[in-house]
Amino acid sequence: MKYEKTGVIDISQLKMPNEKQLKKGVAITECLQPIPCNPCKEVCPTDAIKMENINDPPDIDYDKCIGCALCVEVCPGLAMFVVRVRDDKAMISLPYEMLPMPERGQIVKALDREGKIVGNAVVKAIKHGRTNVITIEVDKNLAMVVRNIKVEK
Repeated sequence: MKYEKTGVIDISQLKMPNEKQLKKGVAITECLQPIPCNPCKEVCPTDAIKMENINDPPDIDYDKCIGCALCVEVCPGLAMFVVRVRDDKAMISLPYEMLPMPERGQIVKALDREGKIVGNAVVKAIKHGRTNVITIEVDKNLAMVVRNIKVEK
């Protein structure tokens, strides 16, 4: 697979939700490697995350997913995201383990999978936990592009 050489997942390698599912908000997994790991499956309150065995990458049933982001918080690989698209904006909940921490309402740089700046994002919510989960708002065209942020103080 291409990502094994580059370290960057191509969107064509992902199982994508449809427009209706994105409108309600669903978890997106970017975990492709078969490794023994299943905290996302165990924490899911609707049993939307399936794995045949503990070594399988998670498979999300987008119709069952409620976009709660519990999987984002517990994923040790930082490979889970929640995306919701409405009108011309997208809300992305992503894991964030960097300093400085952003503040709610702050404008931050939106980064793609390679760490390149692709635009600005507004921090809408911060959930502190085992892994912090930051929810940002971006243009809907960046919904499946943005996977991290850069905070500038």
